Amino acid sequence: MNNLPLITVGVTLLCGVLGVMGLYTYAAGRADREALVDRLSHTGQITDGSRPRRFRGIDRRLRATRLGRRIELKLAATGLGITPGEFFVYALVVVAAVWVIASSLLASFFGPVAALIGLWGANTFLNWQRAKRTERFINQLPELSRILANATQAGLALRTAISMAAEEMDDPAGEELARVARRLAVGEPLDDALSELTDRLPSRELVVLVTTLVLSNRAGGTVVSSLRNLTQTLEERKETRREVKTQLSQVTVTAYAVPIFGLGAMLLMNSVMPGALDRMTGALIGQVAVVVSLILYTIGFVVIRRLSRIDV
Repeated sequence: MNNLPLITVGVTLLCGVLGVMGLYTYAAGRADREALVDRLSHTGQITDGSRPRRFRGIDRRLRATRLGRRIELKLAATGLGITPGEFFVYALVVVAAVWVIASSLLASFFGPVAALIGLWGANTFLNWQRAKRTERFINQLPELSRILANATQAGLALRTAISMAAEEMDDPAGEELARVARRLAVGEPLDDALSELTDRLPSRELVVLVTTLVLSNRAGGTVVSSLRNLTQTLEERKETRREVKTQLSQVTVTAYAVPIFGLGAMLLMNSVMPGALDRMTGALIGQVAVVVSLILYTIGFVVIRRLSRIDV
């Protein structure tokens, strides 16, 4: 019992040392985890130090949310090479700028409205980039099918043929196939790697190609003849899609021209009668009229876009 104070001090010091070691281990593990997340990011994050990443703290917190995961999934299909945190910050800056510009050019009432339109525009921008990249990938599918058929006919395995196609083809097909090849190199099944590709770049043509490859690999069918026939079919669908897009270009321009005309009319009215928009939105009936007109313009835009959308 005479040594009780000494034992207490010793136990306290031991607990303190173990606590410090535990905190150090936790911090080191957390840093390693964050570095691993950065390397394995699906957003095409550059890991060779060629471009420093900004807003790392915001990016880590955003990835843990549902919104961050949705942004990350869309960015992975756009090929923009930015992180969800960077896109989130840039979108907020654009929304704030649009708010200020609309409030100064039109009226203070249009500031929040313009901010909401800016948020919608940010999401539309991602969808547009994704659709554009998907369209470019679809245009490369006949060449991809031809390369896979030639490589398979030469006796190469399908995994090797995919790696070879990733080296020979330009982006976006080369980049997307390189991701598939990396997944296959670490032991991921072919079905899962190709299914992840179709989830990132959804299209009927890609689904048909992936289904052909998966079934041929699983059942051991004649993959060469299947790919030869698929190449001709993809070429025909490519030409058909091009003709349909050309025929509907005028309708697409009309869908964007309708809301632009409305905005131009408001700017013209405010320039002819300075302060007219402030007086109009200062009353409740004026605010209701503006909201109703915006809803009608939105409905018209959506309807025109729906009418011009033809699945081939």
